[in-house]
Amino acid sequence: MRIATYNVNGVNGRLPVLLEWLATARPDVVCLQELKAPDEKFPAAAIADAGYGAIWHGQKSWNGVAILARGSDPVETRRGLPNDPDPSQSRYLEAAVGGVLVGCLYLPNGNPRPGPKFDYKLRWIAAFEALAAELRPLTEPVVIAGDYNIIPTEADVYKPERWVDDALFAPEVRDAFARLTAAGWTDALRALHPDERIFTFWDYFRNAFARDAGLRIDHQLLNAAAAARLASAGVDRSVRALPRTSDHAPMWIELG
Repeated sequence: MRIATYNVNGVNGRLPVLLEWLATARPDVVCLQELKAPDEKFPAAAIADAGYGAIWHGQKSWNGVAILARGSDPVETRRGLPNDPDPSQSRYLEAAVGGVLVGCLYLPNGNPRPGPKFDYKLRWIAAFEALAAELRPLTEPVVIAGDYNIIPTEADVYKPERWVDDALFAPEVRDAFARLTAAGWTDALRALHPDERIFTFWDYFRNAFARDAGLRIDHQLLNAAAAARLASAGVDRSVRALPRTSDHAPMWIELG
């Protein structure tokens, strides 16, 4: 089973890119973030024509998450983060697909830091950690995929010294990610590529993609049952080079 996560940065504006990637990569499950569309504007028909069932949790102009399943319909198990500090923001969706529980998240950016947005990010992380603690011991495979807006280590950013004041690289959020992995969640990409320089995001400005001046902020965390099946992981970085594409590239894993 191939599970991918992809911040599309506007599902309707990037729909041709999304459909091209779905046709080429043929992932079994896709977690989408930053739909930037209310529920009624989600392109369900086009995605169905591409062979995918879908559930989505939209929001006008901002945020929004969706889970797609090739040849089947995801069975929704949770909509919204329990104890979400701002339930008006659509940032979490969860479904059962092919015997795997898949959580799709779009964690707050948190900039500028310090400030209310960063405080909200920390509250959201605390609520997410509580949910993760409930999901981790489950005997079935659990994968929590999405745009975490967290750069876990200095190896995950092209020039760490330029990001010391950014909310994505703040000690508090890096510590939270470290707590998740210390508690038993496996960072899938880093588990299989411990020393490789791999990014999932490149800014539109300053020719960042051509310079490979990127960040790794899109992650898939696996509980023990899912980690035992982890066979491969990677990033479809060629998608970032397409016209009118997102500033993120799809990150994927294969479960055997």
